[in-house]
Amino acid sequence: MDKVLNQKTILGVGLAFVAINALFITQEIFWTGLIPFGLFIVALAVLSMDKLLLLITFLTPLSVNLTEMGLGLGVGMALPTDPLMFGLLLIFVLRIIHEGGFDRKVVLHPVSIVILLQLIWMFFTSLTSTMPLVSFKFLIARLWYVVSFYYLATQLFKNKDQIIRYFWAYILGMAAVIMYTVYQHYLNDFSEQSAHWVMSPFFKDHTSYGALIAFYFPALLGLTFINTKSNQMKALMGVVLLVFITGIVLSYTRAAWLSLIAALGVYLLMLFKVRFQYVAFLIVLLLSGFLMVQDELLMKLEKNDQDSSGDLVEHVQSMSNISTDASNLERINRWKSAWRMFLDKPIVGFGPNTYQFQYAPYQHPDEKTIISTNNADMGNAHSEYLGPLAEQGFLGPIWVLLLVGTLFYKGISLYIKLPPGQLRMLTVIATLGLVTYWTHAFLNNFLDTDKASVAVWGCLAVLTAIEVYHYPELKKHDL
Repeated sequence: MDKVLNQKTILGVGLAFVAINALFITQEIFWTGLIPFGLFIVALAVLSMDKLLLLITFLTPLSVNLTEMGLGLGVGMALPTDPLMFGLLLIFVLRIIHEGGFDRKVVLHPVSIVILLQLIWMFFTSLTSTMPLVSFKFLIARLWYVVSFYYLATQLFKNKDQIIRYFWAYILGMAAVIMYTVYQHYLNDFSEQSAHWVMSPFFKDHTSYGALIAFYFPALLGLTFINTKSNQMKALMGVVLLVFITGIVLSYTRAAWLSLIAALGVYLLMLFKVRFQYVAFLIVLLLSGFLMVQDELLMKLEKNDQDSSGDLVEHVQSMSNISTDASNLERINRWKSAWRMFLDKPIVGFGPNTYQFQYAPYQHPDEKTIISTNNADMGNAHSEYLGPLAEQGFLGPIWVLLLVGTLFYKGISLYIKLPPGQLRMLTVIATLGLVTYWTHAFLNNFLDTDKASVAVWGCLAVLTAIEVYHYPELKKHDL
């Protein structure tokens, strides 16, 4: 009898919803059709948060920004991912209040400490910001990215298999975007000009698109060595790998290509188990050498007049063109503007996310290009290091450099300590993905988007979870 009553109740509720939804549709009110999806998401958040995190990961490459769609009404929000992560932020806060804290092993991890210090400084510089509303909106968005894909993800990654699922979720979502983009490319004769916009509406431009393909390219290669026993899985990986190679070539993103070379260099350092202190010494040595020959190098670069081109060889050559290539010259214009902004407000900067609204007066007329603007509509400082310098003062890039140094130290040291196997491979692909991003970050910054944040904070969570949860268990078994 109870079973019959339950069936009737479910049927009655379903019919009532259909009737109410039909009524709303006749009144041209369509949002009610999203109610079942909303209830499904709420159920996932309450009953199975791990599945919700993986769902968000898969949807991230496929998300669309309201502003890019012309529907933003002044709010740059990505759908459906940003509202979902905001909901996770609220759940996280409620859980902290209810449980009285978070896992101390994660909270006291060096990566967590640097992230927390960075967030505290962002909060302080938001208080002193020239545009507090803009800065606090940015800070809240950063919080829901960090909470969802660093703190909550570390708990998801207690299960080693979930790390593999996380990588595959983003890769498969990204593969769908690449196939759509290649098809749009085909419709436009694979021209270099169309490469700048064919990934719309999923990505704003080819630079962020290329950066995220490059980010997960090491993961795709590494995953071929994990659970590839069946021929069907090998065939699937081969197809996806071909899709990614096509995407990275047709993205015409020079910085993404450069970042993959950097990842290969770091992999060789890990493979030969070069200790972090030697790597740090090498970096200092290279920077010192660059400072000694920068004038001669600059003169040589100014002689290169090869512009961006549909020819891949010419496009690579244009990387070092700082005499006529508008893209390169505009980056230099943005960097010099950021430096002048820093000199004007060296302690606390102009406030997080305010660069695009404040940099126009700091441009010099002789440095502006054909793509320069004064309308705050053409993006940011094009550097994950110089942007915080202008927006958060001298401590801004210090927190970034500390984070980068810490993750490289942890990635390399974990690789050396771990025996061959899944954990070591997962450490490699997380570290190399982060290498591609922070190399790319010299020329662009995307950490204010869901696309990059899910990748960067997620891979930091992978490294933290491996060191906090998996490596100690491995040592116990060895004993």
